[in-house]
Amino acid sequence: MKFINKKTLLFAAASLMLSMTASCERDYLETGPTDAVSEQLATSSIANINTIINGMHRNMHYRQNSSQGQNGATGIMIYMDVMGEDLIFPATGPNWYVSTIRWLDNANPNSGNLFYPYDFYYEQIRMANIVINNTPAVTGDQTEKDRLMGEAYAFRAQSYFMLAQIYAKRYVAGGNNAQLGLPLRFDNSFEPIPRSTLEEVYTAINNDLLQSFTLLTGKTRSNKSHFNSNVVKGLMARVALVQGRYPEAATYAKEARQGFALMSNATFKTGFNSYASGEWMWGYKPLDTTSDYFGNFMAYMSRNYNSSQIRQAPKVVNNLLYAKFATTDVRTQVIDPTGAHTSLNLPSTYSKFPYTSQKFLSVNSSGTIDNSTSLGDIPFMRAAEMYLIEAEALARDSKEPQSKIVFNEFEKNRNPAYAGATTTGQAYIDEVLTSRRLELWGEGFRFLDLKRLNLPLDRTGANHSAVVTNNLLQVPAGDPRWTWLIPQDEIDASKGLVKQNDL
Repeated sequence: MKFINKKTLLFAAASLMLSMTASCERDYLETGPTDAVSEQLATSSIANINTIINGMHRNMHYRQNSSQGQNGATGIMIYMDVMGEDLIFPATGPNWYVSTIRWLDNANPNSGNLFYPYDFYYEQIRMANIVINNTPAVTGDQTEKDRLMGEAYAFRAQSYFMLAQIYAKRYVAGGNNAQLGLPLRFDNSFEPIPRSTLEEVYTAINNDLLQSFTLLTGKTRSNKSHFNSNVVKGLMARVALVQGRYPEAATYAKEARQGFALMSNATFKTGFNSYASGEWMWGYKPLDTTSDYFGNFMAYMSRNYNSSQIRQAPKVVNNLLYAKFATTDVRTQVIDPTGAHTSLNLPSTYSKFPYTSQKFLSVNSSGTIDNSTSLGDIPFMRAAEMYLIEAEALARDSKEPQSKIVFNEFEKNRNPAYAGATTTGQAYIDEVLTSRRLELWGEGFRFLDLKRLNLPLDRTGANHSAVVTNNLLQVPAGDPRWTWLIPQDEIDASKGLVKQNDL
């Protein structure tokens, strides 16, 4: 297995840019121009290692491969939602993500969109390995070294977790999970290695998260773009939920959300553009000075930014999902069944479609809603998700009464008129999952949830465009297409060690 693509990976923040070569020839890091340094120099001081970590965070929302649609993990979030049934494109617009909506990329080993998540997360893993393997020998404050290594372990775990969900078959709780997982890379070499089993991959993920939590406990972070012990506990909750370890998932989720109170309804309606919200546990703040304009998350997901993507193809909510919620629920109040969004005073050049969402609104550097900018903070983890993980996990662990205490508290926040859950058994679990669908709409979860739950894709009867979907409305549970193919570049470079997924 090799680390494919990027001839130069930017992993720097602010004015110092450290570049690393990872070419198809498996070149080692080279000393190049003034904006490139060797691995030895990159890891020669705590300050330089901190720059690597800052750059990894920046990569989470920064354009790569000179592709407007490949802006770190934010682009991958959009992939994961458009492949579901709840985030709808009413028109093709400039054609961004349309092939992904049609489930064409995941079944095409030569697709750039299929290649990108694999490439992105393995590059993050490479950076994490450099930090993990070199930091112990660096002279400096041990507390700061522990923090940097804790973040690197969290990055590596989060990257392998995303890769496993996308490029491996679903994890089956109680099974041996001997199905092919991923090549597990813990060093900086480029020698090809085979795919480990999925069970081995999840063992590595959990080991990294435990190590990260240990190192980050008691450490402070500069802002919410960085990991702390709460965020790591949140990642542990996500992993445990996917693995069906429900008692642990519930415990981790409850512990993770401590200190992060649910936002008010008034805050909910301000546009999901500020990680200053007490509910946000982890998020990113694109800066005006480094804005990617049409590549920013808000350039695709906001209702108001003046881009061709938003003017022509604003993001629509599944009308069948909308109908499941009361008008007193704040989550319906950011969706306009008419599509007019009169409060935003959108120009006549903006196409209007029923059930468009203004959950996301772009703002200027002063925090004022502004059509001329694509700025806005990007949510990667919120306390709301932790409430919903805890409620689902408790219910699946035969602790429905305890689950309802958590779920009712959450639902009452979002809908003051909510009288409490009255359903039981699977119907109650379905109610929790339905709430999760609307709550996390646009934040990159739906495809992954359908896959972990072994549910089919079903877009029938909803307000999908036949043109946009190319009539791809249903995919059965267990269909091979739920597991993305391994990029052909990786297959070719692995000397036969990396096996392709089923077509």
